[in-house]
Amino acid sequence: MTKLKIAILFGGCSEEHDVSVKSAKEVANNIDTEKYEPIYIGITRSGVWKMCEKPRTDWDNDNCRSAVLSPDKKMHGLLVMQNAGYQIQHIDAAFPVLHGKSGEDGAIQGLFELSGIPYVGCDIQSSAVCMDKSLTYMVTKNAGFDTPEFLILNHGDMPDSSTLAYPVFVKPARSGSSFGVNKVNDAHELDAAIAMARQYDSKVLIEQAIQGLEVGCAVLGNGPDLIVGEVDQISLSHGIFRIHQEEHPEQGSENAVISVPAALPTEKRAKIQETAKGIYAALGCKGLSRVDMFLQENGRITLNEVNTLPGFTAYSRYPRMMAAAGMTLSWLIDHLITLAFKGGQV
Repeated sequence: MTKLKIAILFGGCSEEHDVSVKSAKEVANNIDTEKYEPIYIGITRSGVWKMCEKPRTDWDNDNCRSAVLSPDKKMHGLLVMQNAGYQIQHIDAAFPVLHGKSGEDGAIQGLFELSGIPYVGCDIQSSAVCMDKSLTYMVTKNAGFDTPEFLILNHGDMPDSSTLAYPVFVKPARSGSSFGVNKVNDAHELDAAIAMARQYDSKVLIEQAIQGLEVGCAVLGNGPDLIVGEVDQISLSHGIFRIHQEEHPEQGSENAVISVPAALPTEKRAKIQETAKGIYAALGCKGLSRVDMFLQENGRITLNEVNTLPGFTAYSRYPRMMAAAGMTLSWLIDHLITLAFKGGQV
């Protein structure tokens, strides 16, 4: 049987570069090599594309070759440096294991659309909408789901601090893994939090702090045919959840415990799953996404954010929620690739 050639992209220019490498390592360890021939493309922090042997911490020290994705649909693949010229490497589908900017915001998806190569995950539109938290809230709220109240700051805008109902969260509108996010308890903390958020994005979100249990749901599929994992919950001792910024995240978080399944009654978990599927559909998501929400004491479920290419590391929430529902990482990778071919993306 001829193996399908799957380009697995990792690294990238965002602040989530290191997390992406870890995610790609897990994909490499679990992809079915009897069925697929993985072709690993590492992207350096400066944006240089290189074909390498396998994703690992020092992948860039390998005997890598320059590789670029051609936007020519007829070529349907990569141009790889060979001696003094380039050779064409056909690609059947791509799995962008890229988190954050240029990976989840529609940029790389646009390149795949131009190339005619099927790809894992959300399309350009849903990627762009979900990456921008303000757009996510607007679309979701219009679809009838609950979101925090929020204020958008563009470029040099500054809010009237006396009008805010503290506590609030200050976030870069388009970033991930809680980089640049701070909880602000009074007006004296506001300017510093906005300045930090602007290190990651010129567009900043100030949103109402929601009192409730942090829960998440892994969603998989295209259209109405959706699969969900077990609901998880995050129990915080203090501060906010920043797992990917821990020095040794594989050993757990210093301030959080993640439980899968969530310690909730079956009917509440089912309601969270149905809400996650509804939000996923409203945003036009495909392939996969992790929908993070708050469960309030009155039973109200409020959206936190949607990750269109969630982490696949050994400690990441998405694969853990799917595993708790009986889906192995190997099965998950295979199903995602199958969905890419069925997604109508070429």
